[in-house]
Amino acid sequence: MAEVTVGIDIGTTSVKAVAADADGNVVARARIPHEVHADAPEEFTHEPDQAWRANVLKAFARVQEGHDVKGVNVAAMVPSLCAVDAKGKACTPGLLYGDRRGGTVTGKNPSESGEFVNFLAWCAAEAPEAHGYWPAQAVANHTLTGVGGIDTVTAMTTLPLFDFTGWDADVASEAGASVDQLPAIVAGTDPVGTTTPATGKAGIPVGGGTIDAFGEQLVSGAVHDGDVLVICGTTLVIWMVVPEWREVPGLWTVPHTVPGKTLIGGASNAGGLFLGWATALVPPAEEDELVPGRVPIWEPYIRGERTPLHDPDRRAALHFLDRTMGPAAVRRAAYEASGFVLKHHIDLAGVDAKRLVVTGGGAHVPEWVQGLVDGTGLPADVVAVPEGAALGAAYLARATAGLEIDANDAGRWAKIDHRVEPDAAWAGPVAERYREYRILADGPGTTIGG
Repeated sequence: MAEVTVGIDIGTTSVKAVAADADGNVVARARIPHEVHADAPEEFTHEPDQAWRANVLKAFARVQEGHDVKGVNVAAMVPSLCAVDAKGKACTPGLLYGDRRGGTVTGKNPSESGEFVNFLAWCAAEAPEAHGYWPAQAVANHTLTGVGGIDTVTAMTTLPLFDFTGWDADVASEAGASVDQLPAIVAGTDPVGTTTPATGKAGIPVGGGTIDAFGEQLVSGAVHDGDVLVICGTTLVIWMVVPEWREVPGLWTVPHTVPGKTLIGGASNAGGLFLGWATALVPPAEEDELVPGRVPIWEPYIRGERTPLHDPDRRAALHFLDRTMGPAAVRRAAYEASGFVLKHHIDLAGVDAKRLVVTGGGAHVPEWVQGLVDGTGLPADVVAVPEGAALGAAYLARATAGLEIDANDAGRWAKIDHRVEPDAAWAGPVAERYREYRILADGPGTTIGG
């Protein structure tokens, strides 16, 4: 049997899992879909027993067969939270990033926004006698090992609840919880426990978990100044590599995994959530001509916008549509909107962008990648493994299993599948539509380029 490690990624619409060998070659993969619930535009939840428990077990079962699994690690989106009973089963819905119960959206990055603490207060009020209040990583780890724990990187997204040494009892108390109800915290790539017989293979070390975008970053190869990592998931996540700490209103700044580098960017709702909805409205039509100068403009805000606008009340709108435009033009406009949001981030950051590094589930959707490329005028290197968060988690699992010293060599797993270049025939019309988009987004008097 081949020796592998397994990375599991709890995403917004599915759980993905990969089994990878020592060189980062994926030898098995699985995708288990689940629903995201939104009874109102401001709500965004999972059923944790399905998305964070059952689907994790299913995905792990599919990729472990026929392989000698040495380690496991779980990545997930942040923030997330639910109340659980003593068996780790959910007592509340699983609250997800951007849900109204997280409070008012601010310009701060997720670790400083206070969203997690607001989630905790809501869960504590709904289920005051709960055994615990756990994010997706802790629920999954309990399912795999019997221990509800998380790693320090995930814990850092809960500030000020996490004080860099442990849980702050005063902050927890103000939210209506005790530190005993919060997950255990393990440092770095230390194991949270080992798999139980219920997983199919007992005794395998399981790491404390990680953040999905952190896993993507580790194995993307976006490490040079001017690289723009674009994660095409339900959310469009954008990280630009710069050599210095740079703060820009409306954007987020975080440390890079590479020493001496910084990431600036953010997360937009102009990702798969918007594109899936918009393209479903206008299915492809045969013999529908697509002309560069005949495309409308979408404002892609079906549930408000995160960076750079930080406006939960914005809504989607389609502008400049006329009878010469068919379904293909409306679909193209949706993909361009994703590209315009990306360019908006680049312009605001003032980064001398050189290339896009495109990963995530949408990386192998040609229309989406072309929309990003044409919208920015930058070439895109598309990664070979779109399940980047799961692949990054699989690398971290190697460190947990003692097969790597740390995560510093994860870049050797970065592989590019192909490059996509801007289409010169579309450059002029797209640039004009971007100018119109910025006026719609920012208002009259907008200065393009920053």
